[in-house]
Amino acid sequence: MVQKLAFIGFGVVGQGLAEILRDKKETLRKEEGFEAVIVAISDLMKGSIYHPDGLNIDQVLQVLEETGNLENYPNIPGLIKGWDSFQTIRDTNADTIIEVSFTDVTTGQPAIDHCKAAFKSGKNVVMTNKGPVALAYKELSEFAKENRVFWGFEGTVMSGTPALRMPATTLIGNDITEIKGILNGTTNFILTKMEEERLSFEEALKQAQKLGYAEADPTSDIEGYDVRYKAVILANYVLNVPLTVDEVLCKGITDITLNDIEQAKREGKRWKLLAKVKKEDGKVIASVMPEKINMKDPLASITGATNAILFECDLLNTVMLTGPGAGKMETGFSLLIDLLTIHRQESQVEVSF
Repeated sequence: MVQKLAFIGFGVVGQGLAEILRDKKETLRKEEGFEAVIVAISDLMKGSIYHPDGLNIDQVLQVLEETGNLENYPNIPGLIKGWDSFQTIRDTNADTIIEVSFTDVTTGQPAIDHCKAAFKSGKNVVMTNKGPVALAYKELSEFAKENRVFWGFEGTVMSGTPALRMPATTLIGNDITEIKGILNGTTNFILTKMEEERLSFEEALKQAQKLGYAEADPTSDIEGYDVRYKAVILANYVLNVPLTVDEVLCKGITDITLNDIEQAKREGKRWKLLAKVKKEDGKVIASVMPEKINMKDPLASITGATNAILFECDLLNTVMLTGPGAGKMETGFSLLIDLLTIHRQESQVEVSF
């Protein structure tokens, strides 16, 4: 069965997935029996188009490159333009909504309401927005189950590196008691540059911004807020223990100086911004803090914009996963992981009948 997709938001990540689906189309069909067609795109800034039989992705990308507006997509019989995000969710024939809209991380909106509208319409949602998962995990997961739809958010923690899928599948049967990791590439890049090139915090931040690792407003990264949301997602999804954003002790890296870096080196240690999520007596204790860690610690070897996560398991002891935590194709791939999960689940249902 062909999956029909509607994109809510079509920025860098959405376009990354679209390119993957185009370029990997034959491979995915032959190896997985997976086929997908993009029937709708609704973007607040770029406009909206819908065709029940599918859109030509090459034309979509060309129109955006040349004009910046989807309203300039060629008029063909059956094409509808101008629907807002909610009408696109409710009234298109899409099976799955790709929710990659610009969302306020402090409120989770409009992505939370997009999810609710999709679930109510009997449609799956896959997304990379952290806010809805961190702020409304219990409500949205229960609503998805009630409506018997899939809600995927692999890309919310480590982009395409499967920080959620791996523990949920290949570590099944283990009691995971603690999760610790470097979950923000921007801060890890800054700390690496401060140590290796003796750059000040401000100089390293400017270099991160120049390379695209940090936003013009880097507050969410350097103050630890981005990692705090990820810690909440890990607690709720992987450890299956409720945790709210307000319960996570959070401190960023802005106070770390070159003197601090040099002192750590003399002690045989290295500064890292670490997320820690630990189960204790049926509850979770979580923090996001800069720490000096021993050079023998496996996380000490993680440099640059790379992410890494450690799972403490009762059967396997310590399991470490490392990989990119951001990027156009990397994050687009995280959405593909969720789409393939939907496909495999539906294929199993079909076989069982």
